Amino acid sequence: MTSRRLFLKNSVALGLTHSVMGQSPSPDPVDYAAKAREIHKTAILFDGHNDLPWQLREEGKIDFESVDISKKLGPPFQTDIPRMKQGGLNAQFWSVYIPGKHPNPLRTVLEQIDIVHRMIERYPNDFEQALTAADVRRIVKTGKCASLIGVEGGVAIENDLSMLRILYTLGTRYMTLTHNQTLDWADAATDKPKHGGLNPFGVRVVREMNRLGMLVDISHVSVDTMSDVLDATEAPVIASHSSAFALCPHPRNINDDILRRIRLNGGVVMINFFSSFIVPDAFKKVSAKQAEIQKTTTDKTEVKKQLDAWLATHPELFGTINTVVEHIEHVARVAGVDHVGLGSDFDGITRWPKGLDGVADYPKITEELLRRGHSEENIRKILGENALRVLSQAEKVAKRLQSEIKPEIDPPVTVDTDH
Repeated sequence: MTSRRLFLKNSVALGLTHSVMGQSPSPDPVDYAAKAREIHKTAILFDGHNDLPWQLREEGKIDFESVDISKKLGPPFQTDIPRMKQGGLNAQFWSVYIPGKHPNPLRTVLEQIDIVHRMIERYPNDFEQALTAADVRRIVKTGKCASLIGVEGGVAIENDLSMLRILYTLGTRYMTLTHNQTLDWADAATDKPKHGGLNPFGVRVVREMNRLGMLVDISHVSVDTMSDVLDATEAPVIASHSSAFALCPHPRNINDDILRRIRLNGGVVMINFFSSFIVPDAFKKVSAKQAEIQKTTTDKTEVKKQLDAWLATHPELFGTINTVVEHIEHVARVAGVDHVGLGSDFDGITRWPKGLDGVADYPKITEELLRRGHSEENIRKILGENALRVLSQAEKVAKRLQSEIKPEIDPPVTVDTDH
């Protein structure tokens, strides 16, 4: 099949393009880059996952003085205010991340929530905290970035629903149920299963999140956990930073069966830019090379140096903007165009597609979508309208549930004291 016939077939199947059959080609080439920039001037670009708070914490520079994000930053940072404005990023879920195995999970997450709150306070002309979908629309109109919080790792609640409620009060509007490790109540995608998905407490977590209006994030969890979440939830779910398993069979990605269920659920899958989650076999090949290097040295700096040198000779392992768009199109084909968005994972990834180096580069995705014939209406859905719809629907479910049921209160953990 010729490339043009394949393009038309895919476009019609997706329902994402105006009919071009029977029309004469335009005598003048379309300036897709200029059109993309115009769309980004008025679109809501709502990214599902950015790890800047953790990156700042890891660098030991959380005061916004030693690292001033009002200025364009160099590596390792992928996010700063000038590049956000250049890319049209005006709504962001800031990830407050916690590894599955950590000695102080709740405290570490609270420290990062403090980073987000102080960032908003430090740059009041550029950021404003959003708690609802209506807040996002209002804040975007002022020219600021609507800033929401997503907790990456359910270990943060320390098996206590009251901690979930506290996180919500502090502004958390989604929680990724697990990170890479299986928890006491939920199986992770990249760890040994213990529960066959969610255990009864895990189901209670999902239902309390529904009651609060906190989105349930199924990135990082096992397929069985995804299925159990979709069985238990009354609100749409998100995958805040995952890609299509059919194109890159990494366990962190979402398979077609789950994509079809997300369509019925009304949720959204927000495409991750990490090369290992979008390029087939990239994770396997990079991991194998790293293991080979580690046989000769255990020095982390030297391992990184040798791995980077090897990667420089293997550009195919990074992917391109086309690779990201192919994942967007696959989710749109299987789940529907109303159920796909962007979840870059910027400042939390070590490899990314060539040309998507940071938050300035989102318009390149829009440019490629236009080049492939996608309509402006559907591009706006992908950029942010789908995420906003899901947030709004979760709020409606929460309002109903709060009128019907009360918070679940568990007995407090008793502590021996010498009073």
